[in-house]
Amino acid sequence: MVSDNRYKGTTTVGLVCSNGIVLASEKRATMGSFIASREAKKIYQVDDRIGMTTAGAVGDAQVLARIIAVEAKIYKIRREEPMTVGAVSTLLSNILSTQRYLPYMAQLIVGGIDRKGPHLYSLDPLGGQIEERNVVATGSGSPIAYGILEDRYKDDISLDEGINLATRALQAAIKRDAASGDGIEVVMITPDAYKILGEEEISKRMSKLA
Repeated sequence: MVSDNRYKGTTTVGLVCSNGIVLASEKRATMGSFIASREAKKIYQVDDRIGMTTAGAVGDAQVLARIIAVEAKIYKIRREEPMTVGAVSTLLSNILSTQRYLPYMAQLIVGGIDRKGPHLYSLDPLGGQIEERNVVATGSGSPIAYGILEDRYKDDISLDEGINLATRALQAAIKRDAASGDGIEVVMITPDAYKILGEEEISKRMSKLA
């Protein structure tokens, strides 16, 4: 039986906004009670307008990010159009499902923009796939983050409001979850751009929210 400890040590969130997608995570990576890294990368760009957050084993997350990024490029070359967010999510689901007896220790959020608009999916380590209509959180701090997200989320939330909400949710998780901390990374995805917010902008938002 796989130990639950492999799933712990992070908080990531995703939001569907009126004009895009917000993905966010904190930066701490842990090995039990030991803080292994304060600069862990947990959000990966897998296509021009698609990102993926990861909670779980860092090595497994990096392998999955490389695999799906290559598959997306190959698809674009062959079909002369990008993969949809749903197609990326389904392919990842299939990859996870084929490893059922030796699973990747990673819980994923896939979010992005395609010709049908913004989409957000969550995937468990065995390939379970759910299309999220509004918000999703993963990792050890997710119960705390959900308390903020579900209380303050609204259907017509703008990207700017979504960034603030994701930041607020992660701040709450960092305060209460020992395995989460050491800063916040935020990505916003629109039909025109995949943008990683700078540390200075995030710090300003955190100060205002405080």
